[in-house]
Amino acid sequence: MRVTASGLVVAGLLTAVSACTAAGPPKADAPAPAPTAAERPAPASPAASPGTGTGTGTGTPALTPDQAQAALIGESDLGVPWTAADGTATWHDGLLKATTGQPGCQRLLEALYTDELLGAPAGPQAVTALDDGDDAAQLRYQVDASRSADVDRTLAWLRTLPSTCAQFTAQTTAAGTEAVQVADAGLRDFGDARQGLRITLTAQPSAADAPTTLTLDVAVVRVGDDAIVLTAGALGTLPDDTTGQALDIGVQRLAQVREQGRAQA
Repeated sequence: MRVTASGLVVAGLLTAVSACTAAGPPKADAPAPAPTAAERPAPASPAASPGTGTGTGTGTPALTPDQAQAALIGESDLGVPWTAADGTATWHDGLLKATTGQPGCQRLLEALYTDELLGAPAGPQAVTALDDGDDAAQLRYQVDASRSADVDRTLAWLRTLPSTCAQFTAQTTAAGTEAVQVADAGLRDFGDARQGLRITLTAQPSAADAPTTLTLDVAVVRVGDDAIVLTAGALGTLPDDTTGQALDIGVQRLAQVREQGRAQA
């Protein structure tokens, strides 16, 4: 039988149509295969919960509430005339509750009044206070579980204050205007990092009243990821080397508590 060229073309078209019909409609592109475990990015590590002991960012277990309490100093460490405090110092509200027009110095006043030089507690914290009735003095000693970077930021801020807030005036709620002076306290090499300030606040409520001067030592010491915060104030002159003695004992005690924790782990 003779097949013409046009017949071949028609036959070819019919064959192509039949093949497409048998294969069905074109399929959508198949989804890309899921990444393997090796290809997936590693999940972010969750932040350690305060006091859980899971870590502090340097591989060291977080300080527990019991350890913070054990690291405190007490009246027996400082000797006579120091005793357990009976309440807030009489000068606390009268001289520390004050305002100034200088924002950086206002931050300092607020931190002193609220006893939050490191900000609000982010983990376990233990606090004790001691009174020296002979000198109208009070010492507040605090141990915080923290992160070294957070403590170092506070230390960096404190180091600026002897220049940015060397002298300023503030208005108190009970003692009129007070003159404030801030100087470096020249701490010895306690812990891994530290900064101390000597602050004097002198108020004269009226011309008829004698000036009242509060001398305040402030110190923050970082020991690993933990922090010691000390404030010691007196109307007049602080007892000699109270701050140094308290920090010397306290840093050693905190290190011992940490060492005992590692031995028990």
